Amino acid sequence: MPKNKGKGGKNRKRGKNEADDEKRELIFKEDGQEYAQVLRMLGNGRCECMCIDGTKRLCHIRGKMHKKVWIAAGDIILVGLRDYQDDKADVILKYMSDEARLLKAYGELPENTRLNEGIVGDLEEDDDNLAEDYVEFEDEDIDRI
Repeated sequence: MPKNKGKGGKNRKRGKNEADDEKRELIFKEDGQEYAQVLRMLGNGRCECMCIDGTKRLCHIRGKMHKKVWIAAGDIILVGLRDYQDDKADVILKYMSDEARLLKAYGELPENTRLNEGIVGDLEEDDDNLAEDYVEFEDEDIDRI
C-alpha cells in the first residue's frame, strides 16, 4: 500500500473558513473596476450582474474565490472590467452585508440600490395579488379530507 503524502482529506479542507468573522478593511473601486449587484447565478463559476454604470455583464468568478466565497443573487461585488470585452467582467471581491451598507452610506452605490435581498430586478409587485395565491378552507372542508 502507498504511503499517504497529503495533509488530510476533504473534512480538513472544509474547515478552512474560520477567519470570516474578523473585520477587514473596506476596499473601494479603482480605475478598471466597477461595483455590481448579482442578478442571477449561472453555474460553472459564472454569474449575471448589473453594474452600477447601467451595463448588464456576464461575470466570471476567479479561481481564488471559487468554492471558498459563496456568491448569491442580490450580493454586491467588485468586478474587474475587461479592455477587450465590454459585456464580460471578472469578480474580484464580494462585499459582506455590513460593507455594502457602508458603501451605500459613503455614496459609492446609488440610493436606489436594494441591499439584502435575494432576487434583484422587478420586485415592484402589487400586494393585492397576494390574496389570489392562497385558497381558504372552511372547517367542514377540512373534516371531509
